[in-house]
Amino acid sequence: MTTANLPGWNALRPGDALPALELPPISRLDLALYCGASGDHNPIHVDIDFAKSAGMPDVFAHGMLSAAWLARLLTNWVPQSAIRSLDVRFAALTHVGERIACTGTVAEKFEHEGRRSVRLKLVTANREGVAKLSAEALVAWP
Repeated sequence: MTTANLPGWNALRPGDALPALELPPISRLDLALYCGASGDHNPIHVDIDFAKSAGMPDVFAHGMLSAAWLARLLTNWVPQSAIRSLDVRFAALTHVGERIACTGTVAEKFEHEGRRSVRLKLVTANREGVAKLSAEALVAWP
């Protein structure tokens, strides 16, 4: 999205929703590719035997992969240069095969360091509505 598609500052209201980011089902290939891209080669994410030996029924997605999806949600809405902070809280594991939706709402509009700013509430959740990651972002209005 470009800033030309953003609502004007005066039209923006707390409670307004960002365009959702719907992801395809998480695959084992996604996890393997993320291992390579991130450098996080923890076997709990790609080796089912290791995961089972750790008491898990299967491998599961990296928490930081979910954080990356929320960052994509933000950069689909505003330029990356507008993002001032992204604070995340891991809530639940994301399992192979789950379909994740990333959503966000405007929580607050205010002035920050002399700039118009927006605080956002963000979440990743599966189709059953189970939150996997919640976050708060601070965005300088472009």
